[in-house]
Amino acid sequence: MVEGKILKVSGPLVVAEGMREANMFDVVRVGEKRLIGEIIEMHGDRASIQVYEETAGIGRGDKVVSTGAPLSVELGPGLLTNIYDGIQRPLETMRIKVGANLTRGIDEPALDRTKLWHFTPALKFGDRVNPGDVYGTVQENGVILHKIMVPPKTRGIIVDLREGDFRVTDRIGKIKYEDGTISDITLMQKWPVRVARPYKEKLPPVDPMITGQRIIDALFPIAKGGTACVPGPFGSGKTVVQHQLAKWSDVDLVVYIGCGERGNEMTDVLREFPELIDPKTGKSLMERTVLIANTSDMPVAAREASIYTGITIAEYFRDMGYSVAVIADSTSRWAEALREMSGRLEEMPGEEGYPAYLTSRLAQFYERAGKVVCLGSDGREGALSAIGAVSPQGGDISEPVTQATLRIVKVFWGLDASLAYRRHFPALNWLNSYSLYRDRLSGWFSENVAKNFMDYTGRCLKTLQLEADLQEIVKLVGMDALSAEDRLTLDVAQSIREDFLQQNAFVDVDCYTPLPKQHAMLELIFTYEDQARRAIAAGADIEDICNLPVHESIGRAKSVENDRYQTEFAAILRDIRAQVDRLIEAVEKD
Repeated sequence: MVEGKILKVSGPLVVAEGMREANMFDVVRVGEKRLIGEIIEMHGDRASIQVYEETAGIGRGDKVVSTGAPLSVELGPGLLTNIYDGIQRPLETMRIKVGANLTRGIDEPALDRTKLWHFTPALKFGDRVNPGDVYGTVQENGVILHKIMVPPKTRGIIVDLREGDFRVTDRIGKIKYEDGTISDITLMQKWPVRVARPYKEKLPPVDPMITGQRIIDALFPIAKGGTACVPGPFGSGKTVVQHQLAKWSDVDLVVYIGCGERGNEMTDVLREFPELIDPKTGKSLMERTVLIANTSDMPVAAREASIYTGITIAEYFRDMGYSVAVIADSTSRWAEALREMSGRLEEMPGEEGYPAYLTSRLAQFYERAGKVVCLGSDGREGALSAIGAVSPQGGDISEPVTQATLRIVKVFWGLDASLAYRRHFPALNWLNSYSLYRDRLSGWFSENVAKNFMDYTGRCLKTLQLEADLQEIVKLVGMDALSAEDRLTLDVAQSIREDFLQQNAFVDVDCYTPLPKQHAMLELIFTYEDQARRAIAAGADIEDICNLPVHESIGRAKSVENDRYQTEFAAILRDIRAQVDRLIEAVEKD
């Protein structure tokens, strides 16, 4: 045990001497209250420590004790439905123990030490095990089967394994290592948060993470195991987009990291998630969710740890073969914590005062996402998708955090305040946003949705781009200067925007749209366009075409129930053709 004394206190930064035998990233206890901190810099026998709690009252000469271990998380049954702070202390347990105002220095175990879990072994005496093999299972709740895995770098032979009810720290069996030593097996393992958990092989992401949000699934899809960022100014709907992703995405688990956002926003999340019903299971959404709450009024240093805590928990569930989504809100606040600590360490600042290593730290986070072949003999595959919100000041996406993120992620969902003010939600700007997974996922969409699905989505993007160009012409010379074909393009683009892209998160029938219905909605719009162009070629007036009664039917299509849209959409398609045919007949008679 290494013991030193404090030389300097500067906010969350503490400098201690006499720490020559300590290691980088060791967890330390600071002062009489034993505040939790982490060594982030070493110079000789001096250690710079970021403290994850308020440092008021600590002074020169106070004692600092190293635990000799890096900042780690506890991984085992009981993670789901829990709410943690940035260093994995259970907030509800601490509230029961000390009240609503948390006491400094309090240290509660992340996993409940009293709850019993029923363990069912999958191995027996004499079985040889390798890293990632599954000892057995615990039914954590009605949604998730928790697999108790052999920790990475562990090899040996099972010499004891029992079925029964155990606490996370109880011995469930014994393993004999290759060097002959014997160790207990428990339901819990620990893992350092700054070290990515290993896997056998990284796979190319080839299947989409379906969200039920039409603008995302159709135009800017994300793959399972992919990375995305959601930048946007205040009031543009970042939080609602993330709630929708957490609720509707076809992943097995969600890890939601509230990193430095306002306390009232995190309070809304903590209140809403337990009440939301998971549409896939009919149970509370919390049963497949881990929440990490580290709001803006909490110590700034803990923000930096919260990102790593969340993605390590997500990697643990990925290693079981599950598909996991990590939603970080927001990485801008995390970057601000890096900037503050860098300033107190007197490091050379980079652009706008952010540290020069900002990009590499962001990359360390996002590169832990991916679709992988997990450790273990059963060849199971898991996927970890990382979605980070970015809160650029004043909505300026040219600032360093957004630009550094865009160099790393493959999907950019750019939120636009002007769309939000027009009540167009999700307020994704279709001209700025992009997805680099479109080509990779096209085969999956063609095979599982419809052969022409990607053709329709490509037409959407082209039509919306043409609309933007035509609007510039309209501003200069007016609508009357446009040809009938161009006016039809504007009409179709308006239909795409209002009847397809615009979606209401608070209306049951509209908050989630399955992929077959999305394809059917696009088929209505583009069948109308094709038939309308046929009418223009026959000499029909563009005003008559735009005023066809079927226009209203297309507009109401998104409010048709998901289980009966096929019949109604087929009737609308017949109406489109019939009404255009009648219009052409009238023209030919004249």
